[in-house]
Order: sequence, then structure tokens, then C-alpha cells
Amino acid sequence: MEYFKITRACVIILALWCIEPAFGAGGSTPLEIGPQLRDSVNELQELNVVAIKQADALRDDAVSSTVLGLSELDKLNVVALKGISDVVPNFYIPDYGSRITSTMYVRGIGARMDQPAVGLNIDNVPFLNKNAYDFDLADIESVEMLRGPQSTLYGRNTIGGLINITTLSPMRFQGWRLMAQGANGNDWKASVGWYHKFKDNKATAIIGSFSYLGGFFTNLYNGKKLDKEMSGALRWKFEWRPSSTLSLRNAASASILRQGGYPYEFVDKGEINYNDTCFYRRFIFNDGLTLSWRHDKFTMSSITSVQYLDDNMTLDQDFLPLPYFTLTQKQKEIAVTEDIVFRGSLENGYSWTAGGFGFFKNMKMEAPVTFKDAGIASLIEQHRNEANPDYPISWFTREFPLNSDFRIPTGGAAIYHESTYENSHWKFTVGIRLDWEHAELDYHSESHTGYNKYQLMPDGSYAPYGVVNLDIDDRGRLKRSYLNWLPKLSVVYKLPLEGENNVYANVAKGYKVGGFNTQMFSDVLQQRLMGEMGFGAKYDVNEVVGYRPEYSWNYEIGSHLSFPSIKLDVDLSAFYIDCRDQQLTMFPAGTTTGRIMTNAGRTRSVGMEFAFKWIPVSSLELAASYGYTNAKFVRFFNGISDFKGKYLPYAPQNTFFAQAQYTFSLKNSFLKTIAVEADVRGTGKIYWNEENSLAQSFYPLLGASVSFDSEKWGVQIWGKNLTDTDYHTFYFMSMGNEFLQRGRPLQIGATLRVFL
Repeated sequence: MEYFKITRACVIILALWCIEPAFGAGGSTPLEIGPQLRDSVNELQELNVVAIKQADALRDDAVSSTVLGLSELDKLNVVALKGISDVVPNFYIPDYGSRITSTMYVRGIGARMDQPAVGLNIDNVPFLNKNAYDFDLADIESVEMLRGPQSTLYGRNTIGGLINITTLSPMRFQGWRLMAQGANGNDWKASVGWYHKFKDNKATAIIGSFSYLGGFFTNLYNGKKLDKEMSGALRWKFEWRPSSTLSLRNAASASILRQGGYPYEFVDKGEINYNDTCFYRRFIFNDGLTLSWRHDKFTMSSITSVQYLDDNMTLDQDFLPLPYFTLTQKQKEIAVTEDIVFRGSLENGYSWTAGGFGFFKNMKMEAPVTFKDAGIASLIEQHRNEANPDYPISWFTREFPLNSDFRIPTGGAAIYHESTYENSHWKFTVGIRLDWEHAELDYHSESHTGYNKYQLMPDGSYAPYGVVNLDIDDRGRLKRSYLNWLPKLSVVYKLPLEGENNVYANVAKGYKVGGFNTQMFSDVLQQRLMGEMGFGAKYDVNEVVGYRPEYSWNYEIGSHLSFPSIKLDVDLSAFYIDCRDQQLTMFPAGTTTGRIMTNAGRTRSVGMEFAFKWIPVSSLELAASYGYTNAKFVRFFNGISDFKGKYLPYAPQNTFFAQAQYTFSLKNSFLKTIAVEADVRGTGKIYWNEENSLAQSFYPLLGASVSFDSEKWGVQIWGKNLTDTDYHTFYFMSMGNEFLQRGRPLQIGATLRVFL
């Protein structure tokens, strides 16, 4: 860690030393956000550290996007990504398990484990590990959700889209921001932010936050809440603009999480009841430095980051009130990224973006599975004794571990280019990216155990026959390399109407990297033990542990319409996605302990999206969005069943959101406005398995709030799932048993915000 800090500091000092003399020191004009600079040759975008790679106005581009600003996020009480689920059409984040399960689905594309299908950038810094996606973030200024592949500019694991989160800048706000929130479920949140501007060109911010959840779901085994959690975070931002052509921003954050879990309900009995402890613990540190510099001919931005993740997931893997087995997964990962972006434009309508991206991350993982008494008896001894009843066995101990340790170094590099030509009515964009990645898996699996062997005597008694020691110590290395071309082509036609109106079409290739099924090593080791005993399946490590990359071609048409006279914005789109080797998480049949990522042969997804915002009168705001996805298997045979024509599991077919807010303006120095808001979110139908035999029907969730706002403070009383709708967010099978997780019940709360 110290090496990366020293290296980054040296780069900053060297860059400033080289650039500062050319542009002058103090007394320079501070930069403005948004407008463009013009000269006799070029039209260059002003230094903008908010959206470095994309246009300022997303609705001018050939992309389906949703942008939520600070006031909209406050209305919905959004402090984490789950808060925008269903608000964005065809975007769904199920709330289940723990915060390690940051599952997202977009247009039928998603991933429950390992590689994410949607990229996440916070203040331009890409987050590489999906385990770090789900956390509370105070003072979010805006959230942008781009749907469809963003692989040309952003690379790996943006096959479904990209989320850009921007936190509040101390250049735009100075003072204190305080927030306190309470709700049933013993749900408490608080944050304090201090924003200070030292000079016109230098500012800093320190933000601290804390949250506590008492929980909603009770484990019948011990009468305790399962979903308790406590978390805290500290973030520091520093912005410096030493000249009119140079901008520097550093954002560092650290967060800690202590969480229970997992509220999985045994379907046969309709209850949550298991004996072993479950929890998730996590520490995250991120530091991102953004340096932007404007030359006469182009702008250059450098985004450097260091990321560290240390987490521990421990599960009662069987989720039953009997001691079968537990799973622990401990990870420590450090990652370094560097993205250098050049942008330029000419007065003839041509503009371009080019750059290079590189990263390296190294993960160390411990993933032991501990077999306990009931697991040894039913999964090992019973099978063995049924196969050879004349010579039964008894295990040495009633508990033993299957240990698996891994080291997974991964590195990659990419170069990309995008050119755009624009005239009065047309805008053409073509882009290409060459992306290379290499990953290795060094594994060490071991188990040292054994059993006593007996002989069945003629009189029915058992006599000692021998002792068998089982010592397995497997080591090996697997390697994977990927090289991909990721093209993009789009066209926009500007309609000759008042306002911003256009129609567009685009074609883009998406890419999600392959990886390793580390959770299958416990099954491999278990079958090795059984093989030593004369029965059990035999796994080929290369076949069950590795899975291939996922590719897609996204074809899309759409329109962005704006009617200023009636204050109405409308977005429409339709898409077709041809996906090859789509990655699916499956629980192997039988009494296995692991999960496996496998590749479906081919899938296709077709659908549409609609969204509008309308202000019919100054005091009334209306918004709605709807997404429809029809995602099916074109070719997928898992060796037992053919799923051709079946719907993809876990991806909702419909998402719906509608919101209305009426604001009363008061001529009062103490209270300025009272706003009444109501919203409804809908999700479904969601199929839970490849056979499409189980599903969650479409369900709506009603929300509402009343806000009292002044210049310096605001109070909001809100409710979620006001009808206390019963619904499920997750389904899986373990040891042949079915489990579901229920969604959160009705919740009523209040939020206080103070600005000083």
C-alpha cells in the first residue's frame, strides 16, 4: 500500500512541476463547469471532472440513459444503488442476502456472482469488485445510468450498462450538511459533511456517515434478527485548480460493515430456521486522483486509483436447523487502475475521444467448507455404508474442514478511440476498443481426515477392521487470457422541432470477462475424498472451475423528445440483444455444497423502454418509466435438460415506476414549501429457474412522502411498501431443498436535513 501511495504522490508532484511554469501560478481564473471554450481553430470542452468520457448532454447522444439529480434522490431517500431499482426502466437490483450480493439485471443481462454485468464509477473511478458495489454514500449529487453495452469507452464488465455516481463538490457547495433518519425496523442513519473553499481555486470536504439496522427477519432457531447491520464511512475530497487549464481532484474513502444474514426461508415449512452463525464483514478503502489539463488542441485527463477490499462471508450453507456444513469466504484484494483520456474537437463538427486503460489486481482468498455431524452422517457415511454394508465406516471426528486457498492475480490493458462527426441535423459516431486481459488461479486444496472401518459379523455385531487415513493435498495453476475487439456505431438525427428532439440508432458489442468457480473447489475436494473411498463422481478441475467470457451484440433504436412549451421530456427505445456464452449461476444437482458459473450456449433479449417527465403546472411534477424485457434461451443444454425457448431466470420481464409530487409554496420566512409525493414501483414476472416451473408474479410497491422545507433545513416523513405487499426477491436450492427470501415489509420513517 505504501508503495502505491508514494508512486502516486511522485506522479502528482512531477506533473505539477512540469505544467505549472507553462500556465502560471496564483491569480489565475477559476474554471467554470459546463460551458465550452472557443478559439479560431478548435472548440474544446472546458475542464469537466464530472463526465470525462461522455457528452455533457446525454439526451443528445444515441444512448438510453436516466439521470437523477440531488433533489430527485432526496425525494426517494436514495443513499445506495438499490434505491434506483425500477426507477430506471429495465434496471433491477434485488434486495437479498447481504451486501456482498450486489446483483444487477439490465435488459435480461445480469450476474449473481463473480463478474458484474454493470460497471460502476464513483467520481470517475471504476470499481472493479462487485463485492464493493453495495454501500451507503452520503451527499450524492447525481446518478447516471447508461443502458446497453458501454464497452468501447469503459471496457470490461459493462455489457449491461454503466452507472456514474458523482458526489457533491466543495467547489459548488460550502458549509455544513447534516442528515439524520429513523424508521421502523430499528433503522437509523446519520451523516455529517463539511465543505470549505479556501480560495477561489481550492476546496475540500470531509463527510462521515453511520447507519444501523435492527432487522426485519427473525431466526426461529434462536429468536434473533438475522438481517442486523452496522456500517460507517469517512470520505475526503480535495479539489484544486491552480490555473485556467489545470484541474486536480482527489477523493479518498474508507468504510466498514458488520452485517448479519441470511434471511432464507425453507419453502417446505415456510420458516427461517437454521443453527449456524451467518455474517458478512467488510472493509473498503479507495483513493482516486483525477488530473485534467487543457492544451490548445485537446484536453487530457488522468484517472488513477488504488482500491483495497477485505471481507469475510460466513454461511450456514444448508440453512437448516441441523449441523450439515458451513462455508467461509475471506478475500483480500488490492487493485490499481490508470485511465488516460484525450479529447478534442474542430469547428467543422468533428470531435474525438481516445485513451488507454490499464489495471492490475491481486486477490487472496480462503474458502474452507466445514463438514459437521449431520453432513458427515448423511452425505458421506450413509452413502458409503449403503454402497458397502458389510464393511461400514465411522468418521474419526464429527467435524472436519475442506480447505481451499487461492491467489488470483489479474491484469489488463486497453486502447480505445471514438470519432464523432456532427452537422446541423446528423451526428455519426464510430468507436473501437482493443481489450486484453490475463488472469491466473493458484490453488491449494487440502483435507486431512479419515475413518474407522468395521466388518459385519455373522451374529450381526461389528468388529474393528482397520483405520483409513485420508490425506489430500492438491496444488495447481490455471491461466486464462482474453483479447477482444469492441466496436460501436451510432447515428443521431436531430428533428427540426423546438427543443432537443432526435431519433437515433446504435450497434455495440458488449463483453464480460471469464473467470474461475472458486466455490466449486469444495465439491471437487469432497468428490476426491469419496473417490478415495470407492464411490462418488470425479470432476475435471479445468472443466468445472473455469468459465468463458460472455459476449453480446446490442441493436437499438430510440428517440429523445423535448417539448419546452409544455415542459415535457420523453425518452423511447427498443432493443434486441444477441448474447453468446451468457454466464449463469447454477446450483449443481444433488447434495453438493458449491455454486457454479456456467455458460449458456446462446440467448436473446428483446424489449422496449419508455420514460417521461412532465410539469403541467409549476407546482405539479409527474414522472413515469416502464421497461419490458423478453429474454429467452436460444440454445442451452446443460447435459440433462434442453432449455431452448425458456425464459432466463432472475431477470424481470417488467419494471414500472410512476411518481407525482405537488408543492405548496408558502410566503413564510420559517417554512418555504410543503411537498406531497406519491410513487409506485413494480417488478415482475421473475422466473426462478431454467425450467420456468417457479416464478414471482408482478408486484407493485407503494411509497409516499410529505416534505417540509426551508432554506436551512428540511423534514421528510416517508413510507415504503405502504400496502405491506408480500413478495420474494430471491430463490435457490441447496442439497435438493428450496429456499426463498421475502422482501422488506412496510416501513415508515422520517428524515431531517440541515444546511449551515
